[in-house]
Amino acid sequence: MGKTVEQRERVVVRFAGDSGDGMQLVGGRFTDATALLGNDLATLPDFPAEIRAPAGTIPGVSAFQIHFASRDILTPGDTPNVLVAMNPAALKANLATLERGATIIANEDAFTRRNLERAGYASNPLEDDALADFRVHRVPMTTLTTRAAEGLEGVGTRDAARAKNLFALGLLSWLYGRPTDGTERWIEAKFARRPAARDANLAAFRAGWSFGETTELLEVQYRVDPATDVAPGTYRQVNGTTATALGLIAASVRSGLPLLLASYPITPASELLHELSRHEGAGVRTVQAEDEIAAVGMALGAAYGGHLGVTATSGPGMDLKAETIGLAAMLELPLVVIDVQRAGPSTGMPTKTEQSDLLMALHGRHGESPLPVLAAATPGDCFETAFEAARLAIEHRTPVILLSDGFLSNSSEPWRIPDATALPAIDPAFATAPSNGTPFLPYARDARGVRPWAPPGTPGLQHRIGGLEKQDGSGAISYDPANHATMTRLRAQRIAAIARELPPLELDADDGAELLVLGWGSSYGAIRAAVRRVRDRGVPVARAHLRHLEPLPPNVGDVLRAFPRVLVPELNTGQLAYLLRARFLVDVRSHAKVSGQPLFAAELETAILEALA
Repeated sequence: MGKTVEQRERVVVRFAGDSGDGMQLVGGRFTDATALLGNDLATLPDFPAEIRAPAGTIPGVSAFQIHFASRDILTPGDTPNVLVAMNPAALKANLATLERGATIIANEDAFTRRNLERAGYASNPLEDDALADFRVHRVPMTTLTTRAAEGLEGVGTRDAARAKNLFALGLLSWLYGRPTDGTERWIEAKFARRPAARDANLAAFRAGWSFGETTELLEVQYRVDPATDVAPGTYRQVNGTTATALGLIAASVRSGLPLLLASYPITPASELLHELSRHEGAGVRTVQAEDEIAAVGMALGAAYGGHLGVTATSGPGMDLKAETIGLAAMLELPLVVIDVQRAGPSTGMPTKTEQSDLLMALHGRHGESPLPVLAAATPGDCFETAFEAARLAIEHRTPVILLSDGFLSNSSEPWRIPDATALPAIDPAFATAPSNGTPFLPYARDARGVRPWAPPGTPGLQHRIGGLEKQDGSGAISYDPANHATMTRLRAQRIAAIARELPPLELDADDGAELLVLGWGSSYGAIRAAVRRVRDRGVPVARAHLRHLEPLPPNVGDVLRAFPRVLVPELNTGQLAYLLRARFLVDVRSHAKVSGQPLFAAELETAILEALA
């Protein structure tokens, strides 16, 4: 009897296993196959914090979640419809994320007494009634994988067992009708230099597909049609790291400035260093510095020399860079500082996401040293936000902090490739030698309050800069109290003046809406999805999202005062809500979350309804 095929509008799948089981690998490959089919998608990789936790333990569980649909989607999903559990620890770590009726596909070969003990199970949940609320399929993945590889030249039993993740990928590819040709070509290319591994993984993938096709355990296949409500254009799959790198490269090209990224490895910002290091052909130079202080110093030195200087970090790295960022504010040189936020303080939870660096980005420097702060909203938006951060830095001679986070940097989505020729030009407007023997004044300002940028070695533009207070105009060292007050005021005014060129805060409001949901950063998708759910209930609501956090768009106060109630969801203890209350004297309700997980649409839907009640 043939299999039943059912249509689904959307599906959430979560692969989970030990950190050595290759969950990120198969999740990424499943994502690529899904993108080729034309589904809209969003992903959520979930890495263990331990470099190598003991095998089979809950701290060592690695997971990858993908939400794909036949319509526009905004988040990686709240709860999985299907959990692929490669061992007991993976099941236990993710069981709480499942709703009643969800499907569990478990590698029953891994549910040995030893693995059950490591995961903290007193008995086998596949054999008692612990999973009675779920649809459970017990699949001997390890056994079937080793059988599929029997007789392959150079493939031992242990080598074959390592390919069980590809068996799971083949099974899920069958279950949801993902194409196989692309995955088989990918396996052949990835293991081209290791024929035994290539053959074992191909055999495992095909065995997983065939198992789904022939077994009586799985009676239904599911189909998710390509998305039809996506704007036309050429798309590629990107995560926030790739999009940030491309945005910086685009800014380098459109400004004509060579790009230098100096960085020190730290999770999760390290991936940006890896990504940009692949683009030497585009004129990119990368330096892995010996520490965070050296990295930001190199980036600032590059800016002094007429380059686009960039540094990236996470968590405690921002603390170490603070002094040099203050120096950049005093020198009034362009510098882009990217903070991929993670859960803290100190080392905290380095692989988990958070938005808790906002107050530090705005105020975490000594002295009065204001600077622009921006935050990306989605993985694809990291391109536009990185480009904008570089533009502001170059055109306004200022350090700029770009806030991303672990969720954005690792998550993927389809991204519409922009027309490169349509990107605005960025003019560095380097200083030229004054005529008629007039001395060059490095701190003379234009109408915007911006000082000239004079790379060293330019004839006629010899000047001295440093960290000591500057004399207005000449830039000479000055300890005059009145001059210090003047320079402090000028530095603040020129950053505040950037607000005049910012687009107004865009408002999406229903008629009669009494609640505004205001977000920033990676809360964007969850807020949009939650607002859509509330509107489907027939409840009017308004939403807005901030990209520029310092200075704020000029109409923010008017937007806030237009609604009797304001709700600000964020992954901290209410930092933006605190700032808005202080600055605009409005009543702002905070929805704070500090669990290391992103915001979910379901929890925000509840928060919105409670705020309206």
